Amino acid sequence: MTTTQGAPVAELRGAFRRYPGVVALDGVDFSVQPGEVRAVLGKNGAGKSTLIRLLTGAETPDEGIVLLGGEPFREQGGGRTREATRRGLRAVYQELSLVPSMSIAENMFLGAWRRRGGMLDHAAMVVETHHALHRLGLDLDPHLPVSALSPAARQMVEIARAFLGTPRLVILDEPTSSLAAAEVDQVCSAVRAAADQGVAVLYVSHRMNEIRRLADSATVLRDGRIISTLPVAEARTEDIVQMMLGRVAQAQRVEPRTGGQPLLSVRALSLPPKLANVSFELRAGEVLGIAGLLGSGRTELLESILGLRKPEAGTILVDGASVPRRSYKGMIRRGFGYTPESRKEDGIIPLLGVDENTVITDFRRVDRAGVLSGDAIARATRTIIDRLHVKTAATSTPVVTLSGGNQQKVVIGRWIHARSRILLLDEPTRGVDVEAKRQIYDIIRSLAREGRAILFVSSEIEELDQVCDRVLVLRQGCMAEEHQAPDIDAERLLAACLG
Repeated sequence: MTTTQGAPVAELRGAFRRYPGVVALDGVDFSVQPGEVRAVLGKNGAGKSTLIRLLTGAETPDEGIVLLGGEPFREQGGGRTREATRRGLRAVYQELSLVPSMSIAENMFLGAWRRRGGMLDHAAMVVETHHALHRLGLDLDPHLPVSALSPAARQMVEIARAFLGTPRLVILDEPTSSLAAAEVDQVCSAVRAAADQGVAVLYVSHRMNEIRRLADSATVLRDGRIISTLPVAEARTEDIVQMMLGRVAQAQRVEPRTGGQPLLSVRALSLPPKLANVSFELRAGEVLGIAGLLGSGRTELLESILGLRKPEAGTILVDGASVPRRSYKGMIRRGFGYTPESRKEDGIIPLLGVDENTVITDFRRVDRAGVLSGDAIARATRTIIDRLHVKTAATSTPVVTLSGGNQQKVVIGRWIHARSRILLLDEPTRGVDVEAKRQIYDIIRSLAREGRAILFVSSEIEELDQVCDRVLVLRQGCMAEEHQAPDIDAERLLAACLG
């Protein structure tokens, strides 16, 4: 990947952006050159999203100037985003913007329809969509509705849309958080090909292995300020993490603990074609990891235990007693809690407050004579906020305005509020920064010390040794191997997942 010196594709000069009680960007100078792949790093709340919103025109700086191709924005308000698009800027956000009821081709040209003779030119859109998908190695029918796609396929369609036409700058915000290794390779190939053609790419990710594969340079943000911009080849991961946090991050491994009585037993569970004869036990005080590649059946396993899917065969025992007819409500009454894989779609109720998202699992604990008590809700929420170190201005703050890490803490916190004994956590650290991950690990370990049993599903193999007492490898629908702390090794786990 080579960069062309000259006028930057995009530039911030002396940019300030303030929100009530927060300086999100503090005098930032930033630029990216044609053909450059720039990683943008920083923990949640560092200012990455605000920087992106200024570049895309979604927001205006309180002070300073934004330039695209050496020229300032001409439009104001909502017209700035349309102007940025016309001038070649594309963005893919972590939370997808596709319309499920529309086809892939319709989503690719949403708001920028191809027309011929005053009519929509569907044939042209289908042809261009096919070429864009082919560039990413995707064999998808452009006529398919997005609702028929897997979450990973939807992410790939969104990325393909960003590279449609002749973009000058593409911003990718955590583009691979829901993708398997082969799909990550496809994204990396597309980024490299675009950079070779002179397209600038801003790549926001917490995955250092991808950044080292792709990026020419990295900009590290902390507390709204740029700490450093440096060549990736010259940067040690430890130094980058220290710049992100302002201190040295301490890695830790789990000291193994002996679990108590089995709270959950799964025997010969089968859900063709995803699961085949899966058996294991989860004990009180234990964190049990499930490792596996995307599509290995991890999510289907959790949903089968909870009664969200009906398996073909198998037995689920809770406290040693069989549960023959499972339903989600029934399993919640038995003490289960569940954090789903997709935080945005299934985990939070975006426009409700932190308080409502927290107490929704058990209203009985916050009512007074059958009537919900505002004071009781506030106290219960404050207890969770304080325990989990949720950063929020108030208990009533809409949860959608929180960072990803803080949203995830709220999703976990609602089950602490409900006093759940058995927690099934599906990708609980997806899309959160280094510090938030460490906090979530500490939360999970503290819950285990209290005697709760936790099933921890993750596609990030390298984090399992930092939180799990045991790890089971799920491969092609079967339990392939078991690994015990302190001898849980990321390389051996990955090899086992790959088979």
